[in-house]
Amino acid sequence: MKFQVLFRRAKPFLAVVFLQVGLAGMDIASKAALNEGMSNYVFVVYRHIVAFLVIAPFAVILDKKVRPRMTLLTFGKLMLMSLLEPVIDQNLYFLGMKYTTATFASAMANVLPAITFLMACFFRLEKVQLMSIRSQAKIVGTIATVAGAMIMTLVRGPDIGLPWTHGRSSHENQNNGVTLKHSIKGSIMITIGCFSWACFMILQAVTLKTYPAELSLTAWICFLGTIEGAIVAVAVERGNTAVWSIGWDYKLLAAVYSGIFCSGIAYYVQGLVMKERGPVFVTAFSPLSMVVVAIISSFILAEKMYLGRLFGAIVIVLGLYFVVWGKKNDHKSPAMKEQEIPVKQMVNITDDGTINGHSICEVTIDEVRREGAVAGVERLNNKN
Repeated sequence: MKFQVLFRRAKPFLAVVFLQVGLAGMDIASKAALNEGMSNYVFVVYRHIVAFLVIAPFAVILDKKVRPRMTLLTFGKLMLMSLLEPVIDQNLYFLGMKYTTATFASAMANVLPAITFLMACFFRLEKVQLMSIRSQAKIVGTIATVAGAMIMTLVRGPDIGLPWTHGRSSHENQNNGVTLKHSIKGSIMITIGCFSWACFMILQAVTLKTYPAELSLTAWICFLGTIEGAIVAVAVERGNTAVWSIGWDYKLLAAVYSGIFCSGIAYYVQGLVMKERGPVFVTAFSPLSMVVVAIISSFILAEKMYLGRLFGAIVIVLGLYFVVWGKKNDHKSPAMKEQEIPVKQMVNITDDGTINGHSICEVTIDEVRREGAVAGVERLNNKN
């Protein structure tokens, strides 16, 4: 029984860790595809075609009983979400990655928790009490993640000299390294993309309250994202039909992997966790992806690691620790919350479904209504 309780409490943490490791793989695969000359606009379209084809059958079957009726307001939210994340965020993120490296892009994405935190506070989805130590820790951690991202952008420092990058050419080296101008340009694109991503997370959390069918929501986002992304790709790459060609190479691998995991499973998993823990919790673990990307990209893409970026990464991770520590007591399981609800009235539910205030049975209002309804149904059945 204790193991089941521990597993239930650990599920949100395991889910977001799994999510960040998968997103790290997306950074590596997409950077390899972009190095092969793939258009980021076309990549986004192919990615969401794959995601829709994979998710849609599950949504049709598994969400049949829980899927609410589509309203014009909900469809409008879906259109906006499909524009914010699949189109604006991803295209700007991949453009920023072209100007920098996979490690740099992943590190810059760590401003996402800070942006999401500020927006969640503005929309009252996050609790902040300035006199509380935990709220102060969340604020300090948020500032630290932004500061760490700025350090990684502006401070390069000497090459650490990882032994497995010696004597290997990388896309970064072929372009004489990432200059400060490229770093600033790439960081601006990635930051704007993160702002769009944060807006998407907030809107997804709000939409799930009225449309609590995660698989169907994911399928709609991927479908509409494919259409909107295709319009942008055709407009930008007009007359260049060669960019749509794809073979058995990194381009296909990146499109399939990113589509299945990062646009399909990721939207679904973050929606599940968000319903329980909120958007700030989901985005707070993004620095984990940066660590995985930095390690893998140094092996696969021969990307160099610089001291300034390492120091900025450490600042970001420390900021994450403060945010997580500050949010530790923000959430309690439903069972714990029910135990802590003060009982204001001593009531008893009799056999005929009425409430006798002289009993010693403690119940909540919801329990009174629920058990009263059950007793009423049983009484009708007995009469019949």
